[in-house]
Amino acid sequence: MTQATTKQQSNEQSTDKNAIRSFQVNVPEAELTELRRRVNATRFPEKETVADASQGVQLATIQKLASYWGTDYDWRKVEAKLNSYPQFMTEIDGLDINLIHVRSQNENSLPLIVTHGWPGSIIEQLKIIEPLTNPTADGASASDAFDIVIPSLPGYGYSGKPTTTGWDPPRIARAWTELMRRLGYTRFVAQGGDWGAVVTEQMGVQAPPELVGIHTNMPSAVPPEIWAALPSHTPPPGLSAEESRAFEQLDFFFTHGLSYAQQMANHPQTLYAIADSPVGLAAWFLDHDLRSYELIARVFDGQTEGLTRDDVLDNITLTWLTNTAISAARLYRENKLPFFVPMDVKIPIAVSAFRDELYQVPQSWAERAYPKLVYYNKHDKGCHFAAWEQPQLLSEDIRAGFKSLR
Repeated sequence: MTQATTKQQSNEQSTDKNAIRSFQVNVPEAELTELRRRVNATRFPEKETVADASQGVQLATIQKLASYWGTDYDWRKVEAKLNSYPQFMTEIDGLDINLIHVRSQNENSLPLIVTHGWPGSIIEQLKIIEPLTNPTADGASASDAFDIVIPSLPGYGYSGKPTTTGWDPPRIARAWTELMRRLGYTRFVAQGGDWGAVVTEQMGVQAPPELVGIHTNMPSAVPPEIWAALPSHTPPPGLSAEESRAFEQLDFFFTHGLSYAQQMANHPQTLYAIADSPVGLAAWFLDHDLRSYELIARVFDGQTEGLTRDDVLDNITLTWLTNTAISAARLYRENKLPFFVPMDVKIPIAVSAFRDELYQVPQSWAERAYPKLVYYNKHDKGCHFAAWEQPQLLSEDIRAGFKSLR
């Protein structure tokens, strides 16, 4: 496992478990050399027997990824980017939590904790730091500024790996509230996508007094009649056009897109191959859902919308270097909450609906699920990894969504 260089504050030797220690990443060159050796030594299977991605990540795509990863990719660029931000470690509930914490120069900024998902990391959120902490540079008002806190989920990145069961989304939500209190915030908001959305909504369910509102780009807002109809693959009568499209997206995802989640929810420990093979890890990460795969795979064909090759490999490489493929997968095993079922969020919530999310929530569903819905915006592009792929749109929504709560 990577040995990161940690620069401790004056409380380095303190026995206070609440100490917030400064942190930086410095991967030994030998580990990067070994990674390239493994990538270049990959044993590939034969080509898929179909002309599309219906059998999974296509051979041509993964070979293009491996070729770039094993020769031209430069981890030091993202390492320098990470180290350009204030990074910290602190122990919460017996586990070290790694975080980025950037304070805005605006003294009236609103504190915001942002949570990533799987197969992600804090790298997903790097693009939204500047537009949220320094909104005037993005054409917005200084009054829209945030202090931003981006923690790594337990078992992800440089956060500690749980050694016992129990680190489920409600527990993480409680830890995040403790983290914000420890940072000195008495009033804050929260945002998330993927697992980050689940954790953020759990914060909204728990409703600590300091939390004044949340924002999600993967809402849990599917009505009961939709759930009842999904096993038949036939939508209930009377749906609007956007509700019918959302039904089709859900039907496709639950029919064709859950294999990765089912494996990790049942036997995450069996996935030794993704801890041993970097290209195996890359293929596993790319195969999240078909639309996300298509949007990611296109960058290896020279298209430039959204993600870049480095974006994709930065995230995979962080997981490889920290050997967190399995510890991250266990969150699926720990989780006991159903996907997309309303959670009874008790506080104000803002919702962004991106076209190629696992399902693009209609406003009618969001209004039913969230009695305190304060903002809804529908986008005609953008996929499951909004902060990563469409940071401008997401940043604008976060600013607008929380404006009434300042």
